[in-house]
Amino acid sequence: MRTSLAAAALLAATIACSNSKEPAGPIAVKDLPNINADLALADIKKLASDEFEGRAPGSKGEELTVQYLTEQFKAAGLEPGNPDGTWTQAVPLVGISATDVSPLVVTSKSGKTRSFKFHDDFVGWSRRVQDQISLDKSPIVFAGYGVQAPESGWDDFKGMDVKGKTIVVLVNDPQVTLASDPSKLDPAVFNGKAMTYYGRWTYKFDHAAELGAAGVIIVHDTATAGYPFTVVQGKTGELFNLVAPNKNADKALLESWITTDGAREMFKMAGLDFDKEKARAATKAFTPVDMNMSASLKFTQKMRTVNSRNVVAKLPGADPKLKDEYVIFSAHWDHFGIGQPVNGDNIYNGAMDDASGIASLIETARLLKTSGVKTKRSVVFVAVTAEEKGLLGSRYFAARPTVPFKQIVADLNLDMFLPLYALKVIEVQGLAESSLGDTVREAAKTQGVDVQIDREPEQNRFIRSDQYSFIRKGIPSLAFKFGYEFGSPEETIRRNWVRDVYHKPNDDTKQTVNLEAAATFDRVIMTLLQRVANDTKRPTWNADSFFKRFAAGR
Repeated sequence: MRTSLAAAALLAATIACSNSKEPAGPIAVKDLPNINADLALADIKKLASDEFEGRAPGSKGEELTVQYLTEQFKAAGLEPGNPDGTWTQAVPLVGISATDVSPLVVTSKSGKTRSFKFHDDFVGWSRRVQDQISLDKSPIVFAGYGVQAPESGWDDFKGMDVKGKTIVVLVNDPQVTLASDPSKLDPAVFNGKAMTYYGRWTYKFDHAAELGAAGVIIVHDTATAGYPFTVVQGKTGELFNLVAPNKNADKALLESWITTDGAREMFKMAGLDFDKEKARAATKAFTPVDMNMSASLKFTQKMRTVNSRNVVAKLPGADPKLKDEYVIFSAHWDHFGIGQPVNGDNIYNGAMDDASGIASLIETARLLKTSGVKTKRSVVFVAVTAEEKGLLGSRYFAARPTVPFKQIVADLNLDMFLPLYALKVIEVQGLAESSLGDTVREAAKTQGVDVQIDREPEQNRFIRSDQYSFIRKGIPSLAFKFGYEFGSPEETIRRNWVRDVYHKPNDDTKQTVNLEAAATFDRVIMTLLQRVANDTKRPTWNADSFFKRFAAGR
């Protein structure tokens, strides 16, 4: 059944119940209650309405959203999730807007210069909280992919001191091909086609800063980035960061991207062949190159502080011992607010992204309480802010949880799960990384649904939403989307949605969804949540998981 969100709930799937008995253990699949579409309708229509103005942090939309979520969690019978007895966790943000951005001027040792135009040729910003940014004749070094991965014997820096320098790096992981078939990536090196932690632009910026680099220039490539340069150009407005005592003085002065054409010109100016250097960078033998040029840039920054909030609620566990352990159930409440008009519409409502996940949190809370289901562990419902600004709300919560950190056993994160067609298979991000993979397989099986790994591993969505904030703290986590088989109509529907609706104003309540499929999805998630919360064993990372390293010391 496909229907418009304006006529019924995006998450009519999300479960409500009038049964007041209290089961002794997990509720059986056959006893899962019927769906109350009216409750789901109210949630999704409210959150994605124009009244909420796209739910941007620090806006009227935030005020309305936080109020609504608090009211709904309270009505569901949950407890305040903050130890101080409140429903919110303050998340201090700083918004930074770059103005009067000069061209990026590259100067050779002979004095020859080339200016790269802001927005057209390059896009840059700074996370440092200071009024003026000035990069003055910083020596430029080509550092391959900017990766240091000791476990793989990979080091793109080879001992070169990059303090005060500007490094140029390629996007994604080192693209190491098979000797037997150069058209394919070697799966034994950086997981082949699947992007790893080292391939993320966030790693490249942060690691360069750790090495003392003054500037970072990532060479954009649509194929390996997974998105066109226009996406990068969208970062020319106000950017947000968490407020830090050191005002982010430990970050690089400049974080930037340049087009491939711009990079070619830069390499040519240095007397280097870009393609040859790129090929050399895909080998362990690569050594960094002093390009014998310098980079200069200036801009002014306007700053404002924003006191945003995570909304946190708790359902206490029933087991005398396990009630002091916690399963985090998360989704982000924010979207882009009011922005550039598209076809006359300037409100980015974010119905799928991620009012859908938030509505699921609310309805699951209602179900757990009103059905009388008692889980052994406590469940913490976290509606986080500023996911669209860089996972900031979840990063803040994971670093300063409202429950004892070592007692958090898992995070299940819902972000834009896309109930666009009949549910045959769920794409589970993190399926092969921890024991949660087996648990979700079992939960899906109860509904006659299969599970699959990410269909686009090169995108590595496992580290692109709020679950990653918990992963970086060593906490086993999962995230979910409706899956598809290659070449199927479902694949076409999903790809068309990403192309035509994702991060656009028409992600609103006018689009159509499959309510029956969404209902099945939520039953799977409800079953999974119960199993994780009731299993006497904590979830564990698989021995071969890259992310296991983050659990050291937990």
